[in-house]
Amino acid sequence: MKEQKDQRIKETVHFLRSKTKLRPNIAVIFGSGLGVLAGALSSKNVIESSAVPHYPLSTVEGHHGKLIFGSLGNVPLLAFQGRIHLYETGNLDPVLYPIRVAHELGIGILIVTNAAGAVNRAFSPGDLMLITDQVNLTFENPCDHQSGVHSTQEVYDRRLQEQIRAVARNKSILLHEGVYCGLKGPSYETSAEIEMVQRIGCDAVGMSTVNEVSLAAALGIRVAGISCITNLATGINNGKLSHVEVTEVANNVKHTFVELLAGVIEKIK
Repeated sequence: MKEQKDQRIKETVHFLRSKTKLRPNIAVIFGSGLGVLAGALSSKNVIESSAVPHYPLSTVEGHHGKLIFGSLGNVPLLAFQGRIHLYETGNLDPVLYPIRVAHELGIGILIVTNAAGAVNRAFSPGDLMLITDQVNLTFENPCDHQSGVHSTQEVYDRRLQEQIRAVARNKSILLHEGVYCGLKGPSYETSAEIEMVQRIGCDAVGMSTVNEVSLAAALGIRVAGISCITNLATGINNGKLSHVEVTEVANNVKHTFVELLAGVIEKIK
């Protein structure tokens, strides 16, 4: 089984390398509505995920399913525009496939972004949060004896966090910090569930990221994470949550988000 997975990864990577001469060290995974940085890339080679052998397809609005090789300034970059969520298939393999591909492509630094609901009452929609740690409540483990990959305790790189803080200060961008909680979804959380998440020390909640990050860190990739706070979680906000709200807020904050990411990529190149 592992041999079959490895062979699929090799075929995917062979295909991608045949489509571009770029060999980036940095990759970015974009969350819901956050793929705007892709538009800032020059010398782009846009590859539809549907054309890539064995690559999983996203079915969620705001996740366009593209792999984009390009340059930001003089920094080569791989952008995953659209991610696969665990709730789409109930299977962790498609969620982790882009991470395994990135590792095989030689990616050394991964910036993961997501849209998240605020659990911390000091946050507001449109705010950005540097992820300092995570709690995985999907109850899935991407790093086990069968995968041949062993987990690491510290998944978010401290040096990358410092560099992101410095960029935010220099550009006068408000950047909160906090712990991200990942749940399986696809339904939004109840008020009681949000209270539980709050009590265990989380500041934002979403339906992605935690398994991807755990595997990437275990594979030796340096990881940074940024959440775009797109809504107040149930119980924090009395209104009804919707995916439309998530994508609208992400669109409104896109210029600040691009400014921060571009500065970070230039700093860590």
